[in-house]
Amino acid sequence: MVTSDKEIKKRLRFAAIFTASILAAEVAGGIWTHSLALLSDAAHMFMDLVSLLLALTAIYLASFPPTDRRTFGWHRAEVFAAFANGLLLLVLAGGIMYEAVGRFRSPGEINAPGMMLIAFFGLVANGVVIIRLREYGGGDLNIKSAFLHVLGDFAASIGVISAGAIIVFTNWRLADPIIAVAIAIVILVGAFRVLREAGHMLLEGVPRGLSLQEVADAIGEVPGVKGVHHFHIWNICSHIMALSSHILIEERDRIKSDDIIARINEVLARRFNITETTLQLDVVGSEDEALMARHIHTEPSEEHRH
Repeated sequence: MVTSDKEIKKRLRFAAIFTASILAAEVAGGIWTHSLALLSDAAHMFMDLVSLLLALTAIYLASFPPTDRRTFGWHRAEVFAAFANGLLLLVLAGGIMYEAVGRFRSPGEINAPGMMLIAFFGLVANGVVIIRLREYGGGDLNIKSAFLHVLGDFAASIGVISAGAIIVFTNWRLADPIIAVAIAIVILVGAFRVLREAGHMLLEGVPRGLSLQEVADAIGEVPGVKGVHHFHIWNICSHIMALSSHILIEERDRIKSDDIIARINEVLARRFNITETTLQLDVVGSEDEALMARHIHTEPSEEHRH
């Protein structure tokens, strides 16, 4: 493991432990103050914690070598964990909304000053985590996702503090379930996004942001390549993409087969970060046949809207 990965793991561990501590405080505080908004913020912070743990787990899994039974190692476990996380978030958001309905009918007494105090500690904690992770917020997708989750919880804490202030100064206790529902909607959006992306990976869809045609055209620019078919690209996990394809060449270029494959792999790694490839060279009989065979076997609806 390189030094930068060790530093990332160190910061992610700190962020996860810190977030778990504040999560426990917000759950206890929400029960103590009878604030549904604070409990909703705790649920959102739970989403942050899971995201941090997934990012940390992905780095650990990357260090596990492949085996005879798991030739890609444990990378796909990250996707299963993300899918399970999405389902759990749906349950949490549904529970918050169910409880909010009762609070709209009968708001009940709320310890607004205590609610604001605990939410303020959550705000500070998220600020600390943001500072610790901001250096890596634009890199690895898992870390970027965790960073964005924490930013969202930072905003949610501001909402809880605002609800507490409204209750203190106006005694309008409906502010608590309103903020709770708003946070639940944010959690639902996050849950559907996680389920969509994890489900897409499990169905081996084309990686988001990648164009099949663009990759095929890049392969076609390699000298000696006349076309591609049986062309597939999918995710092993969030940061590893795989590709398999038949490559059409002419008979006279068979002697250059190794060079053609090496050049294709170099283009795929440099331009698209695709490092796991299976390429089969097919010889075509003539120039006309090669031109006719130039196509991609994919459904039109799979066009690159991922």
